[in-house]
Amino acid sequence: MLTNIFVLGLDDLNRDALVAMPDADHFRFHQLLTREELQEGTSSVSELLERARRDLDAFDGSIDAIVGYWDFPVTMMVAILCHERGLTGASLESVVKCEHKYWSRLVQQEVIDEYPAFALLDLDDDRPSLPEGLSYPVWIKPIKSASSEGAHYIEDEEQLASAVALEREEVGRMGGAFNDILSMLELPPRIASIGGSACLVEEAATGMQVTVEGVSRDDDVEVYGVIDSVTYPDSPSFLRYQYPSVQVPQHIQNYMVDVSRRVIGAMGLTNSTFNIEYFWDRENEKLSLLEVNARHSQAHAQLFTLVDGIPNHAFMVDLALGRPPRDLPRRQGTFKTAGKWFLRRFSDGIVTRVPTREEIANLEADIPGTVVSLTVAEGDRLSDAMGEDSFSYVLAEIFLGARNEVELTNEYERCLQALRFTIENVEEGD
Repeated sequence: MLTNIFVLGLDDLNRDALVAMPDADHFRFHQLLTREELQEGTSSVSELLERARRDLDAFDGSIDAIVGYWDFPVTMMVAILCHERGLTGASLESVVKCEHKYWSRLVQQEVIDEYPAFALLDLDDDRPSLPEGLSYPVWIKPIKSASSEGAHYIEDEEQLASAVALEREEVGRMGGAFNDILSMLELPPRIASIGGSACLVEEAATGMQVTVEGVSRDDDVEVYGVIDSVTYPDSPSFLRYQYPSVQVPQHIQNYMVDVSRRVIGAMGLTNSTFNIEYFWDRENEKLSLLEVNARHSQAHAQLFTLVDGIPNHAFMVDLALGRPPRDLPRRQGTFKTAGKWFLRRFSDGIVTRVPTREEIANLEADIPGTVVSLTVAEGDRLSDAMGEDSFSYVLAEIFLGARNEVELTNEYERCLQALRFTIENVEEGD
């Protein structure tokens, strides 16, 4: 009999990655709610959980695993649903510890030194100022957000005042739903007192951004990949993710592995994949932990497939079925390097033309290993999109494999020439 695996927010791109796993013929993957329902709708977490429970109860067959690879509320819903049905999964408390930005910092403070100075920011202060002990430049961000949503880079008091005004509007988008999750836990007084709509301020880290991906099972924490996050020039917005890392030397990668093991152990996270984002400042030889996620990154799945021959989803499946994570078939893919590129626009507009299916199919056939995923459609206003960072709008995500970084960049330039978008400029407030 096939093993039934329910995937919260299963989408076409990741279904293709899952069914391409070497042992995928043993599994049947079922969508449990859509990504739009989970991340772009107006339903509360309680309503989403009830909907998921009804779908699971109505299934005529065994429910062998429940998994997910999206951010909030998926990671926490997976923990809740697995616990209710006696399935293997991480505890809700450990997931929240990782992803509650302030609680996570407090735990990190107990076991490592590689984190920036941080504090809570009072959004009700009519004349906001930095908490004592912090200095500019800083970032302010909600204690629960995703994809840099609600994050603002601040260099002085004037910018702080403007950003706090924006943050008051933004912090509640996930904060209210996050409160639903927090109410399910017996929280430490220091965490319970601030609620789900608080704001964190921390000194800005510098250097190259790198992500560590790994698995935690029982007392064993292992890292299976290090991925570079390359930003656009003079912008914090991502240009591409690249695997394997070429920005960070091996001894620093080993250093990040050691820090990651200590942090994940302190969080109590087990039976889970994870990813941890870092900054490595080569000039000052300083490592800074940015954030901890109690899931692997679906954005990297195709990269692992192109380079190693298997998506990182495989580790999620292994853990959910209660078995040791398989050994990664190192560098058994078709390409030496791979990138996920973000084609962005840095001003608002209305989309009047996107590449046609035929144009995309021709490009994918012309450059082997290429996958193009549009994130906008004709008629969309860019600023209406959910989950964007505070600086830009993603038009398309482009996966490419190559023999080296130069070839990877050249292939992306070919894609830019082939993918024709037309966007009508609009003024802010129109």
